[in-house]
Amino acid sequence: MTGQIRISEIFGPTIQGEGPLIGHPTVFVRTGGCDYRCTWCDTLYAVLPEYRGAWMPTAPADIISRVNELAGGRPILISLSGGNPASQPLQSLIEFGRRDGHGFAMETQGSVSQPWFAELDWLILSPKPPSSGMTTDWNALEACIVAARGGPRCVLKIVVFDEADYAYARAAAARCSALPVYLQVGNPTPLQSAGKTMPDAADIPGLLARLRWLVERTIADRWFEATVLPQLHVLAWGNKRGV
Repeated sequence: MTGQIRISEIFGPTIQGEGPLIGHPTVFVRTGGCDYRCTWCDTLYAVLPEYRGAWMPTAPADIISRVNELAGGRPILISLSGGNPASQPLQSLIEFGRRDGHGFAMETQGSVSQPWFAELDWLILSPKPPSSGMTTDWNALEACIVAARGGPRCVLKIVVFDEADYAYARAAAARCSALPVYLQVGNPTPLQSAGKTMPDAADIPGLLARLRWLVERTIADRWFEATVLPQLHVLAWGNKRGV
């Protein structure tokens, strides 16, 4: 029997708001459950165990049926998100999706490797910098790269809030020198609302100030191999979903 997948939400079509596929039309399949507790996480409803009752165990075929409904029966990029989607049994989901022509991109912190990584189109490894409060297991990250076996396009995406995060990104890029690196400006809103209800409006001025700093820092450092990205979904829709 095909294993069911804990689903927090399925939504779209929208555009990808972060990472190397920024601006690309997609349907998001967000799984429930995560082995990390990042300080600035903006999807705690897909992370914390107190939300487990809202995560629906769903068969892969039913997930793809919902994607097909949302996409009007047309092939689309499916963005696997979380939580940490790598902790879910997604092999069958990918197989069902391929039958209908869908592509697959997954973002994960690189703490759990799976053999089905090789079946993805994109594997976006997003190890968490010091501002997250998490510690990177570099051996686990390397295991994810090995598991991909050269199948998907594999990249690094690192959130940067400050100088410590920037130094971390530099070190990560040096460790994984074969992978393209994307620097994603950090969204300050979850940090500002820690322990409180997330505000309706994002701190757009703060986000833009961080983006300008990151662009200037990268250019001044002559780090021309890195790609600096905004949080497009936040700039376009405030705190509405887009990643």
